[in-house]
Amino acid sequence: MTTDMNKARARILNSSLPASFRQIRLELAREPGHPAGDADIAYVIVAPLDLDNRIDPDLWKRHREACRVARFRPGKDDDLGHLVHRTGGAWAFQYDISEGSADDVGYHFSDEHFVPGEYVSISEEGKMHTFRVVSTTHL
Repeated sequence: MTTDMNKARARILNSSLPASFRQIRLELAREPGHPAGDADIAYVIVAPLDLDNRIDPDLWKRHREACRVARFRPGKDDDLGHLVHRTGGAWAFQYDISEGSADDVGYHFSDEHFVPGEYVSISEEGKMHTFRVVSTTHL
């Protein structure tokens, strides 16, 4: 392993991140085809939250490599990627960092409070889905 790779890994060790970093789990809320929601259709996001439990753009900027996302779908491989901040302020999940385009977009994520019981919307392939915040835990 090269020295640069070691530095990158050290940079995202939990102990090297600010205390405001959280692991946020989102699960599909009820919608047509899923009247009870679906815990197997989920996202896990690692991101810093401010005192109002919103994504902290300043800490994201300083630790963007550590801001990750995993997308879980039954019967498919997990998609791993990064939380990205787009021009204009939208937050998105980018699964292939080399392509330069975000795959899923959070609807008004900059205004959302990531606390258990709240709901957030994510646009996937042009379709909006609602997810429930199930947990936010310290790293």
